[in-house]
Amino acid sequence: MRTNRWALLAYILVTLFGIAAALPNVLPASMQQSIGRYLPASQVTLGLDLRGGSHLVLEVDAAGLRKARLDTLMDDARRILREQRLSGATVRLAGDQVNVQLATPEDRTNVLPRFQELAAPTGGTLGFGGGQSDIAIGGDGQTITIGLTEAGLADRMTKAVEQSLEIIRQRVDQVGVAEPLIQRVGSDRILVQLPGLQDPTRLRQLLGSTAQMSFHMVDPATDPNTTTPPRGVDILPGQNDGRKYAVESRVAISGERLADAKAGFDQRTNEPIVSFTFDSLGARQFADITRDNVGRPFAIVLDGKVLTAPVIREPIIGGQGQISGNFTAQEATVLSALLRSGALPAPLTIIEERSVGPNLGSDSIQMGLYTGAAGLLAVVTMMVVLYGAWGWIANFGLVLHTIFTIAVLGLLGSTLTLPGIAGIILGIGMAVDANILINARIREETAAGAGAMKALDLGFNKAFATIVDGNVTTLVGTILLFMFGTGPVRGFAITMMIGIVISMFTSITIVRMMMHEVVARRKMKKIEIHSLFGKVPQLPQFSFMRGRFIAIGMSAFLSISSVILFFTPGLNYGIDFVGGIQVEATSKQPIDLAPLRKGLEELNYGEVALQEFGQGTSVLIRVQRQPGGEQEQTTALNAIRDRVQQLVPDATFERTEVVGPTISTELARSGFLAVGLAMLAILIYIWWRFEWHFAIGAIVTLILDITKMIGFFALFQIDFNLTAIAALLTLIGYSVNDKVVVYDRMRENLRKYKTMPFSQLIDMSINQVVMRCIFTSVAVFLSLVPMAIWGGDPVKPFAWPMVFGVIVATTSSIYIGGPILLFLSRWWKDREVTRTGEAKAEA
Repeated sequence: MRTNRWALLAYILVTLFGIAAALPNVLPASMQQSIGRYLPASQVTLGLDLRGGSHLVLEVDAAGLRKARLDTLMDDARRILREQRLSGATVRLAGDQVNVQLATPEDRTNVLPRFQELAAPTGGTLGFGGGQSDIAIGGDGQTITIGLTEAGLADRMTKAVEQSLEIIRQRVDQVGVAEPLIQRVGSDRILVQLPGLQDPTRLRQLLGSTAQMSFHMVDPATDPNTTTPPRGVDILPGQNDGRKYAVESRVAISGERLADAKAGFDQRTNEPIVSFTFDSLGARQFADITRDNVGRPFAIVLDGKVLTAPVIREPIIGGQGQISGNFTAQEATVLSALLRSGALPAPLTIIEERSVGPNLGSDSIQMGLYTGAAGLLAVVTMMVVLYGAWGWIANFGLVLHTIFTIAVLGLLGSTLTLPGIAGIILGIGMAVDANILINARIREETAAGAGAMKALDLGFNKAFATIVDGNVTTLVGTILLFMFGTGPVRGFAITMMIGIVISMFTSITIVRMMMHEVVARRKMKKIEIHSLFGKVPQLPQFSFMRGRFIAIGMSAFLSISSVILFFTPGLNYGIDFVGGIQVEATSKQPIDLAPLRKGLEELNYGEVALQEFGQGTSVLIRVQRQPGGEQEQTTALNAIRDRVQQLVPDATFERTEVVGPTISTELARSGFLAVGLAMLAILIYIWWRFEWHFAIGAIVTLILDITKMIGFFALFQIDFNLTAIAALLTLIGYSVNDKVVVYDRMRENLRKYKTMPFSQLIDMSINQVVMRCIFTSVAVFLSLVPMAIWGGDPVKPFAWPMVFGVIVATTSSIYIGGPILLFLSRWWKDREVTRTGEAKAEA
């Protein structure tokens, strides 16, 4: 049986297109300019951790924050006076306090308790031992003064920075910048690092805009060019047209009433616009205003500038509108992101802007490339050793898998980061597993007496169901990670989804076609797949179920111990979770990162991150927060400065700061939610494809694997950071695929041997796939060991836990998954027997 010509032509065209799309990633810069524009995809963008990018420091406007609080106090004071009907009283701003002048001293007794209610606690909550008041009320007689306390200002600054962190993160995510670094620096600053070279104008608009939006009626009776507008009218400039507008000071609708905003194009003029939608209250207000003011201009104001002032032609009752104003498509995208993410609590000023090197450090990346190549070479060698000449076909499929993955990333314009590379590694691991499954099945059919072509077809067909179930199960969970995860979780999910789809294509189509061609052209009667050392010996048959109580007991002991280790001593959270100390050192000569990293690691202060600036003469050093208070942080800081001075004698220290975590509470919450939903989706899919006890068994075994890996982190105090998260996600994908392969063989045997005792059938099924489990785990193990040994400190939180995780996942598939399945099956049968007996007794 020959491969169809059209199918062969299609495979060749797809392969050539994939190679062309991946080519920009290996072309030198000179050739990229000349022939790059003729290729179907651009170079894959590397993330901040692999390439570096733009570095900005933003400062919260303390004066603006103070003014906003004083303005609020003035408005509240006037409201209280109106409610008390004290028409003779006045309120004015005097420096940093609000002065209230009453008509009579007796009025003081009536309004003072109401003014005291304006106080808000700092550092706590009223009724629960809250901190100091944020305002101080003084004065005597007919005068009441309301001033801001230092504690109140500090508390407002802290809350403003925390709120700004989340808003900036939302803005950056919504315009498609992948996996930025956003963290607090000191008391009033925010550090933002974005991958690649970003447009400075766009960055300033995106990060520096307060985005306080409001809707006002235009006053047609006031000349917009006047310098003395009447009370209740403001003269505001236009955003893009250079005009001036006389708008009413009173806010008709607040921007807080916006529910959504999207960039699009006007169907009539094809110009970029921003469509917006109000919430239910805003929609009612908008309908009332447009109904009562037909024929009048209505101004949309953003940060004190009029975006547009269209004339109301008719009542708008749908709660929707659009903003147009000579925007470019990019400006419309940024504006919609600003409106969706909400207004900043205070203006942000960009006080520093420059380029930085990769987060992982150029030394670690270079070593990672060497160790990654060594791991790939080890896998290629293993496939040749196991399958001889047939192994080269499998290796060709793996090479195509890698090329296609890079090509798709380039076509999608994705940004590749370390978690994304973890997804690629897992995708390659699943491609290796697919080839091992196929070759194992072909060996079985040959041993059963099938001819070459029949063994090939039966082997692929039987492996196909297992490969699809394993890949689709992982894909279902990965889609949920992409939908509900953010940052590194989503980056992992994207490359994982791409890898799964490409793995099925290369293994089931390309490899099959090549093996068919070899068998047909050589007119082979029997297909022999031997190793380089001859026929692969069969392992003796084991009764895994006999030792099930010992296996489950050991697994339970390790998982319980891991849970205890999680609480005592706990995980060694890295900079990503707890923040730390940041030091910038500068030298006259380029700084060699490798000896500097080694020297700082010898201090045993935990995770050390090095990032180059400029031409390599400056380095940003981050060390995780140390246990204890300020004295311990100072001790660590002095030790770091001394060690840097020792290794770089002419080093000068530009600054020393305390930095906050890069993973916010919201980011962590969304990550846990995504993982939880992914596990639920996996449970439902396995339940649908197999039976309920298979689904429960897979999830229980997966949870046991995860707890053991967390215990490994806690026991050896490996830094738990974003790299560790990538390792956990990779383990989940690998473990699920492993369990499905074993369960698939059990399901197949259940159809063949319907009368065989279940414990005996489980033993037979595990014995049939145990070699595949071992070979796959060895392949992944070989790809990780070079990285674990020589990859350096930045990749250790990924490599060593993954080595341990592969061992745990493989042993649990063999020793734990089956016993849990047997227990659930027997429990269900006993329950059915009891229920049947009770029904007969009642009858």
